[in-house]
Amino acid sequence: MSKYSRRKFLFTAGITAAGTLLVHGCTSGTNNAANTNTNTTANTNTNTNASPSAVPAVNVNPADAPEVTTAKLGFIALTDSAPLIIAKEKGFFDKYGMKDVEVLKQASWPVTRDNLETGSAGGGIDGAHILSPMPYFMTLGQTKTKQPVPMYILARLNTNGQAISIANNYKEFKVGLDSKGLKDAFSKAKSAGKNDLKAAITFPGGTHDLWMRYWLAAGGINPDQDISVIPVPPPQMVANMKTGNTETFCVGEPWNAQLINQGLGYSALVTGELWKDHPEKAFAMRQDWVDKHPKAAKALLMAVLEAQQWCDKLENKEEMCQILSQKKWTGVPAKDIIERSKGNIDYGDGRPVVQNSPLLMKFWADNASYPYKSHDLWFLTENMRWGYIPADTNTKQLIDQVNREDLWKEAAKAIAVPEAQIPTSTSRGIETFFDGVTFDPINPQAYLKSLKIKKA
Repeated sequence: MSKYSRRKFLFTAGITAAGTLLVHGCTSGTNNAANTNTNTTANTNTNTNASPSAVPAVNVNPADAPEVTTAKLGFIALTDSAPLIIAKEKGFFDKYGMKDVEVLKQASWPVTRDNLETGSAGGGIDGAHILSPMPYFMTLGQTKTKQPVPMYILARLNTNGQAISIANNYKEFKVGLDSKGLKDAFSKAKSAGKNDLKAAITFPGGTHDLWMRYWLAAGGINPDQDISVIPVPPPQMVANMKTGNTETFCVGEPWNAQLINQGLGYSALVTGELWKDHPEKAFAMRQDWVDKHPKAAKALLMAVLEAQQWCDKLENKEEMCQILSQKKWTGVPAKDIIERSKGNIDYGDGRPVVQNSPLLMKFWADNASYPYKSHDLWFLTENMRWGYIPADTNTKQLIDQVNREDLWKEAAKAIAVPEAQIPTSTSRGIETFFDGVTFDPINPQAYLKSLKIKKA
């Protein structure tokens, strides 16, 4: 983005106490770390069942008004799409002047990518709830037409909240955080004539693929040789396990909990056990849309950040899950969503139910919303590890182009996020994984070199 475009993104008249779109009369307030424990594009989803709590933007200064009032945003039926859904249902988009936003269900991550490539002008979408590595793939030209579609990551939508689940017929091997037991299980299955063993993930190179590959490789299982890693849309994960098409899958909620509630499998682990407070989904938009509509982009971002604060409050969890359960959103019973949203984890294999886990899905607490550049560097390094992007990719240049944490900070300040909740560094520092491996963003090559199973 040019310096002029970056300046354009800021409100030209600044933020004043009155006469702006920052009307803080909503019931959501500001969250903090204390709340931590506490198919193709579908038809437009409307607000018919919502009970909006945000105050509409009735006194928007003309100089601050969004250039447009509409945007088309995609989502996949996962719990971590909640910030976009809640921003729509609870009136946060309306509050910041974006009264005509459409939040549109997508059938899969490839469909999301293709609709982003098309853009709303061609019948697609302008932005989306998306796997954090995908905006980088698109910017690099990994699209349907093989042409680059420059993207911006405006916020991280959540940390934690995914799981790796296994079919019930593997229970005897007692596979949990350590995947080593699956080596014997896979050998036994192959001896019995089952040679097409499959691990399901949601998108090659996406977060679920990387969690699955890391977990398998840490246990000495080569994900490119010992099992086939295949993409399956999230809503189809449970059905594929039911038919015996997959041995294990990695996906976000509510699909792991639904697998257990249907008696079809169990969770070996929740991904926060692999890497505590790991980054997960992102809110991303086409670069050209943001550059053309900087005030509208900021308004969207402000609404999403406020929705993240709302979603992270314990007193809002029940309502959030009831909203998400509606057919137009996930279409999954609220009972399959609520417990893990509160941090209550039933693994489904006889282990004691964990109550109030600190590894629950976080939308705001502990800087969950801030898009750390160091986390994007890990995603790119892992994608080099498995051969999804070239080993000589200029990661710094690419991250500086895609990751717009500067815009996140502007939006956070505009909605009066306390200074203590706005990170001062684009790096969260050295990260430690469950197996003791560390990732130092200052030296990603040392991390890559330390890994025994890899392509790069």
